Amino acid sequence: MKRVALRLYVFALALLLTPVGALPQDAPQVGGNYHIYDAAGKTATLDQVIEAVTANEVVFIGETHNDQTAHLIERQLLEGAYAHLAQGSDKQNERRLVLSLEMFERDVQTALDEYLAGLITEPQFLASSRPWKNYQTDYRPLIEFARAHELSVVAANAPERYVNRVARLGRDSLKALSPDALAWLAPLPYPAASPAYTAKFNEAMGGGEMHGTHGNPYLLDAQVLRDTTMAHSIAAQSKRQKHALILHVTGIFHTESRLGTPEQLHTYRPQTRVLVLTIVPAQANAATDIKQLAGLGDFVFVTGSGASANF
Repeated sequence: MKRVALRLYVFALALLLTPVGALPQDAPQVGGNYHIYDAAGKTATLDQVIEAVTANEVVFIGETHNDQTAHLIERQLLEGAYAHLAQGSDKQNERRLVLSLEMFERDVQTALDEYLAGLITEPQFLASSRPWKNYQTDYRPLIEFARAHELSVVAANAPERYVNRVARLGRDSLKALSPDALAWLAPLPYPAASPAYTAKFNEAMGGGEMHGTHGNPYLLDAQVLRDTTMAHSIAAQSKRQKHALILHVTGIFHTESRLGTPEQLHTYRPQTRVLVLTIVPAQANAATDIKQLAGLGDFVFVTGSGASANF
């Protein structure tokens, strides 16, 4: 496999997913230039989504990373869930809201906690946490809301250097890491991809098992290291913070159709009540095929931003 193709995979896998078309003119507008459908393809409201969110334990929000409307939706979901929980009358068993993010890796959790607690400045936090290049515009509002309302935030993802190692050398190469390094990952041996996720991955990468991975047999295991580490991070937070409602923001490929991270979560915490929200960009000048939405999530948000889909 060419070095450039491997680097592209490691930093941002390109999802070759058929985009959802533009919405029919009679679809109700919810605000922020998006529309919501439930799993049956019927239109839904944000209030209905919030109600479903707060009835579960872990909510996966699958986004397209460069979709500005998706980031607006995430802020609305976080704020709406917080307000809904704040209305609860049973203070004895008050549920706490937790934000979990793919965008921060597990080895920066201490810096993230220190910033949330006001122990370090924002420049110090950013210098220590390897934020994504679109952090200021897209993810900072989530972090600042959590900070203002004293919410826990989980740096859920596997460190990139170890994902890169698996992509180059295979999953067994992780055995050479120190115990301290392994603490940032899902316990070894981490689970394999399910057959459905494997088929989806190979199709997204452009073909059959070997053609789809450009001749590199390790790419799927590298992807699954992300999924299992994020799932393990969420499960560990659920154990630490009982009765919590965890909102996990991640790339769409990790969660749509309840594959990837949601199914891996059930290997660590089988009885978890899970809701999957999928946010997809509409394609300009095309009619929406509701059948395309079926199975992508318990609720599907279709935005009008025109952003390209990705992992």
